[in-house]
Amino acid sequence: MSGLDQFLDILLKPDNIPIAGMLLLVFFFTWIGLKQARRNDQLIEQGRTDEILKEMQK
Repeated sequence: MSGLDQFLDILLKPDNIPIAGMLLLVFFFTWIGLKQARRNDQLIEQGRTDEILKEMQK
């Protein structure tokens, strides 16, 4: 049995499926946060700091 097979065997056990789902959610929301932070940094560099709050409220 290879390492990947063992990893998937452990991951797909019924007790571990919610943990895997939460891990995916953490990655997703981290990506959203970093995307928004990058957009805010771009607005600051362009001197449009007053538009940051409007962008966040969309």
